[in-house]
Amino acid sequence: MYADRHARSGGFNPGSLAIALTINATLVAGLVMSVPEFRPPLDKVLAIRNIPIIDPPPPEPLPKPEPRIAHQPRLAPQRIDTVRPVVDTTRATDAFVLPPPPPLDPGIGSGGTTIINPPVKPPVLSDATVDPRFARDFQPEYPAGERRMGNGGKVVIRVLIGTDGRVKQVERVSAASEAFWQATERQALSRWRFRPALRDGVAVESWRTMTVRFEMTA
Repeated sequence: MYADRHARSGGFNPGSLAIALTINATLVAGLVMSVPEFRPPLDKVLAIRNIPIIDPPPPEPLPKPEPRIAHQPRLAPQRIDTVRPVVDTTRATDAFVLPPPPPLDPGIGSGGTTIINPPVKPPVLSDATVDPRFARDFQPEYPAGERRMGNGGKVVIRVLIGTDGRVKQVERVSAASEAFWQATERQALSRWRFRPALRDGVAVESWRTMTVRFEMTA
């Protein structure tokens, strides 16, 4: 009998569970209602105010455009002749014009001593002459062709005579024929001898004009 009592008391009782849930719900509701309402402090509340919007200043007026001037053709500048007055100053300056100083004597030195320069002596010149020792060598050989034809004539040349008396250069002035010219040029360069020109006794080069004649003899 005691065994059955203990067995029944340890089983699940739905009525007890409902009572327990009701008690728990009542306790939770009482706790919730007992909590004071949370309100933020008044000094931490943000103050909101409207700031008036200021209108921007009106834009500055634009400058008025300059009136356009119609293009006009550029006129050429007119030439204005200006006449400058001519002032006659001869009368005003005659009293102040001094005569030019006399030229200085080139023979007077700075110390008042007269210096007499000796006269300049002109150089003594002498022309080149034919060396008489070679006079017979001046006549060139008669060209054979001109001799057969019986032709004659003359040749005029200019020769440059060196300080040794030899001919250094020959220039043709005129010639009766080419054969006469070649014979004269060849003879002058190889056989002609002169006594050179002198300047104060010193031999110098000089030019001389020579004439050579070709004539048939009987």
